[in-house]
Amino acid sequence: MTGFHQSGALPAAVVAVAFAVLARVLRAVTDGGALMGAVIAFLLMNAAGLWGFPPLMAVFFLTLVATRWRTEFKRNIGVAERGGGRNAWQVLANLGAAALCALAASFFPRHSALLLVAAMAVLAEAAADTVSSEAGQAVASRPRLILGFAPVPPGTNGAVSPEGTFAGCIAACVVAWTAALCGVIGWPWATMVAAAGVAGMLFDSLLGAALENRGKMGNDAVNFVSTVFAADLALLGALLFRHGLM
Repeated sequence: MTGFHQSGALPAAVVAVAFAVLARVLRAVTDGGALMGAVIAFLLMNAAGLWGFPPLMAVFFLTLVATRWRTEFKRNIGVAERGGGRNAWQVLANLGAAALCALAASFFPRHSALLLVAAMAVLAEAAADTVSSEAGQAVASRPRLILGFAPVPPGTNGAVSPEGTFAGCIAACVVAWTAALCGVIGWPWATMVAAAGVAGMLFDSLLGAALENRGKMGNDAVNFVSTVFAADLALLGALLFRHGLM
């Protein structure tokens, strides 16, 4: 086992703290959310090196832009994200699975390549889910419930739209390509990461329609389970691909 890499721990900590301060200054997160984001950023960079930061930054930038796109319009129809930014639990729900994969990669370096594929799939899903929701709400198209495709109001749990789904797919691809470009994952894994991110996004909608709307799951739980689903799917695909079964 390797654990924490002392040579890279200080630069990773500096970058993680700077990232948390930036996110807080932009009011994208609360104080608790900033602290949680710093911990997750540090774990990712400890496992992947400083090049593990750009994919996380891509998620941050994509979700920030999507959330603030046509804010006034979304506020008028009652679907705008609450002010103050995301709290620690929301950040953990969206990115906690990536941190767990990165932590495992640090302690089990022999499997780090596969575990980082899973971590990047989590980031791809987190970006896809937020961007699809925010973009779909911003264009004011008539969304439909993913189960049964009945028309529903914007902001309904489990609602999907062509525009939002397309935007989410683009977001997942951007994160996957960033990870591959930075060398966190190999280019052969990029398509798998993007596909897992999109699958997780759709799984999130299914959980929202089937369970969240009925009060059986909260939003944070749905987000966390969906990111774990994306990570598992990417990990399974990577294992099958490595053994020549795909």
